[in-house]
Amino acid sequence: MHKLVVLYSKPADPDHFRDYYVTNHLPLIMNWPGLLAWRYSFDVMATEGEAPYFAVFEGDFADAAVMAAARASPYGRRVTADVANYATGGAVVIHYPVQDGTG
Repeated sequence: MHKLVVLYSKPADPDHFRDYYVTNHLPLIMNWPGLLAWRYSFDVMATEGEAPYFAVFEGDFADAAVMAAARASPYGRRVTADVANYATGGAVVIHYPVQDGTG
């Protein structure tokens, strides 16, 4: 499993961000080739102090190659280009292989 995480800083207009993200961006995400599962939240909190991020997205892919192919596809480029339409505070994109843990 390979995870893609997008950390969004606080936008200039939080209401626009939320509305655009749910109405326009998530429908693009739902059809992203190779995406196995996804989740998001606007309720990002820090254990102490103020959270440095406004929202978070997590996407699961089978492996790094599948994720890279998805991001490089015309559809993936469309998803990436759409971020400028709502994320005025910027976004940090990270990805990594997921290691399973046991009790």
